[in-house]
Amino acid sequence: MPTVLVLGGVGFIGRNLVKYLVENKLATKIRVVDKVLPATAYFSKSIQEAFDNPIVEFKQANLSNAAGVAKSFEGDKWNYVINLAAETKYGQTEEVYKEKVFDLSVNCAKEAVKHHVDRFIEVSHAQVYDSDKKASKEDAKTKPWTLLAKYKLKAEEELRQIPELNLVIVRPAVVYGPADVSGIAPRLIAAAVYTELKEKMQFLWSGDLRLNTVHVYDVCRALWLLCEKGKNGEIYNLADLGDTDQKKINTSLENIFNIKTEFAGTALSQMAKLNLKSITEDVNDKHLKPWSDLCKRHGILNTPLTPYLDQELLYNNHLSVDGTKISEQLGFKYEYPEMKDEFLRDSLNYFLEQQLFPPIV
Repeated sequence: MPTVLVLGGVGFIGRNLVKYLVENKLATKIRVVDKVLPATAYFSKSIQEAFDNPIVEFKQANLSNAAGVAKSFEGDKWNYVINLAAETKYGQTEEVYKEKVFDLSVNCAKEAVKHHVDRFIEVSHAQVYDSDKKASKEDAKTKPWTLLAKYKLKAEEELRQIPELNLVIVRPAVVYGPADVSGIAPRLIAAAVYTELKEKMQFLWSGDLRLNTVHVYDVCRALWLLCEKGKNGEIYNLADLGDTDQKKINTSLENIFNIKTEFAGTALSQMAKLNLKSITEDVNDKHLKPWSDLCKRHGILNTPLTPYLDQELLYNNHLSVDGTKISEQLGFKYEYPEMKDEFLRDSLNYFLEQQLFPPIV
């Protein structure tokens, strides 16, 4: 069985991947590297059990610097390296993304070559594609519409130029599931706020704005398949078959939280677009205090969850992704073929069980 190095393995996808590898006995050794300590990362019981397994070793390291990268690879021979490490917050400066996305990926990839790694999996983002209702295949036009995606694409391009790097690139759509804090989670949290406000929840644009999704458990299974069977130099999208859009997400929010939602429509949204920064600030101001009040009322004094939305995520941009290549070429089957209410409830339960989300559903 192989050895696996998971960079950024304490994060949302990483922790679920470690759990998947441990529970399915897929590796002889798993080293997890992250700057965040597991003890402060809000692990569920099952995630903690996976990290406590003897085959899992945790190393704290800052992968933004050379010493941290060298420390991460030292000692063992690594068959597979899966790079999930990156700055994932939106609204940061270009300098931050250059250092914590581009430089980080390039330095880790070069270190992987030094250590003769069998396969290096670079997890990028489907936001690198041009915004279009038509689902983007892997050879579609790229036109990143967030700064994070801009530097993800730059990293992809640079990694492809590194000689002897056994590279596979993965571009997931919106990843959701247990431990999600930034995919669908902000909409779930905002919906909870509207149970408090007792108002209709309004969204910019229209219901047919594509926000294609993929469940984190499918992402974990796909990453492992690509470690074993992915083709060097290839790009693989990850997106379920449900073609999720805003209307579908809103229907789930209404069902789960018993609230009403509506869309501002194109005309009002275009007016808002002219002053999107101010609109975003107003929306966040409206949501943050009721969320804080709701948490306090239920004795929640500290939680990683926030309804805060960055301006970049309110653009009228479709995230429409064709995730069938991995199925057609490698036989991958999405076990979560479309987003369902029950899967979003699972996301909530992850935090409800840790008393990090108000028990209002």
